[in-house]
This record gives sequence, structure tokens and C-alpha cells, in this order.
Amino acid sequence: MSSISGKTVLITGGASGIGKLMGERVLEEGAEQLVIWDIDEANLKKTTEEFKSQNFNILPYLIDISKTESVIETAKKVKDDAGAIDILINNAGVVVGKNFVEHTHRDIDFTMSINADAMMHITLEFLPDMITKGSGHIVNISSAAGYVGNPKMSVYAASKWAALGWSESLRIELEKLGKDLHVTTVTPYYINTGMFEGVKSNPLLPILDPDKVVSAIIKAIKKNKLFVRKPFLIKLTPLVKGVLPTRAFDWFGGKFLGVYKSMNGFVGHKERSDE
Repeated sequence: MSSISGKTVLITGGASGIGKLMGERVLEEGAEQLVIWDIDEANLKKTTEEFKSQNFNILPYLIDISKTESVIETAKKVKDDAGAIDILINNAGVVVGKNFVEHTHRDIDFTMSINADAMMHITLEFLPDMITKGSGHIVNISSAAGYVGNPKMSVYAASKWAALGWSESLRIELEKLGKDLHVTTVTPYYINTGMFEGVKSNPLLPILDPDKVVSAIIKAIKKNKLFVRKPFLIKLTPLVKGVLPTRAFDWFGGKFLGVYKSMNGFVGHKERSDE
């Protein structure tokens, strides 16, 4: 069991969406300090003022995590200001929502840098301190798209597959150390935060309520759960995909459940979104 009370928590993309909601929850759970990383200056200021008005200890940092140099410099500031991080939640994410041929090279680089590369660089900055003190918890927000390819999500899916594979490998490495070190990998379906505005979904695969996703993540941290997979059918996806022939899975997921058409009406946020 991991306690959140008295801990220092860092959340990337923590000024809005489920990042902000997770911040609220860890503070309610008694976190001593909440470190917020975000690129949106207006939302960062607004969220910081909101939390501070409730007498919470908030340390905000304006940062573009796609720039590795900024990650390294800001991590140093955090360690100087707040000390070691106890719980790291790699939440920030972006989606472009185009057919692959319509992507620019910048779309590819930016998506991969935020959704996959950045969480590795960020974790690399804070993990040594966790190992030294023998405790820590890392939460990596991947996606159900880390299991299944989908039209208009090719680069997003690639980034989330990368995040999923890295997160699982990291978990196994840390378990071998025999310390109080934990990794939770989160693979949700679409979450109703505005990031995937315009998507359509089958009732068997409901678009997720942000509060319920956050509650599941907080519970997973406290219970040291390895995965958070939402909704229920996502838990079955690796098994079903492994058992069914590819064309049968295409029919089941793509046609019957309509996943392959889910992005047809995608609008999303115009420039940037957090999970």
C-alpha cells in the first residue's frame, strides 16, 4: 500500500483536464506538496491560484516538455525547491487526429516527443532519488490506443505503444531491485475532457467520465496496482486481440464496436490537449 499523505507529487499537464483533477485528489488525500508542470501559462496561473486559495502548497512550473533541455533544467529547479519527488504522474499528452499521410514531420516529432519521449526523460531525472531512498511511485498515462491501431490515430497510437512498452519494462526493472518502488500504467479509452471532442463511440465502449478515471488512478496508487484499464472491455483487449485472427478482430473492433470509425467526427482542442 502506498500513502499519498505527506508526499510530494509531480503531475505533468497538471493545469487542466484529468491532470488538474488528479492534483485536486492528491491534495485531498493529504499530499504535502503538489508540483505542476504545464505549457499553458494562463491555466497554470489559474489552477495555482485556485489551489493556493485553499491553503495547499503548490509549486508551478511553466515548461515545454518536448524540449529535453527544459526538462533537465526544470527538474533541477524542482529538486532545489521541493526536494525529491515521491509520486510522479506522467500525464501530459497530445493528439493530432489526421490520417497519417496528412501529418507534417513536426506533427510526428511533437506527438512522439510529448507522449513517449518526454515521460522517459522526466522519469530519468527523478528516478535516481527514488531508488536512493528506496521508495517512489510512477504513474504513466498511456492509452487503449497502445493496444489497438486506429484510423486518424496512427502517430498517437505509435506514441502510446511506445509508452506502454517502456512503462512495463521499467516496472519489471524496478521490481528486481526489491525496494518500495512501483509503476502503474494507465490505458484508458476516450476520456471526456475535450481532448477527443467529436469522437463517437459504441455504448459497449462508453466515453469515460474524468472523475471516475481519476478515482481509479488514485486507488491504483494507494494499492500499488500495476494497471488501470478502463472501461471493462479494455481489460479484455490484449486477450481478444491475441486469440482472434487479425481480420476477425478488425470486424469485431472495427465494424461491430465501431472503433475504426470513432475518429470520423474528431474535432479536439485546436492546438494542445492534456490527457
